[in-house]
Amino acid sequence: MLAAGNPFPNFSLPNQDGKTVKLSDFAGHWLVVYFYPKDDTPGCTVQGKAFTASKADFDAAGIKVVGVSSDDVTSHKNFSHKFAFTIELLSDTDSTLMKTLGLGQAEWKGMKFWERTTFVVDPKGTIVKVYDKVNPDGHEKVLLDDINGMKAKAA
Repeated sequence: MLAAGNPFPNFSLPNQDGKTVKLSDFAGHWLVVYFYPKDDTPGCTVQGKAFTASKADFDAAGIKVVGVSSDDVTSHKNFSHKFAFTIELLSDTDSTLMKTLGLGQAEWKGMKFWERTTFVVDPKGTIVKVYDKVNPDGHEKVLLDDINGMKAKAA
């Protein structure tokens, strides 16, 4: 898996509305890219709701947040609307970005899923921290605290 110190790979992926989102769209901003297994599943719903509930805190801190899974745009749109998410969900249907990053896969009931992993990317596009096998409960609070600490050290 790509580690801290590596540049985050360039990507160009559609969001839940079909709009193309690129890494360059976040230049100059702190970025949280969280990968989750599957739309409309319990842990992924908890995580999406938590990021939506804390979006104002991330915005105030100058941090952008995007979620990524291998689900398609239609699935993301349905998931987003069902729970009124205010964060972007990106569709990596061929798993190119997940493979480039070296994300692991887990198996559950005979089906493989990408593991819940989060990358923190600094304003220059460098990975500064990776969280693997993430527990979705409270993860957004940990990220806010950690990123604010990193920003304070850099200042």
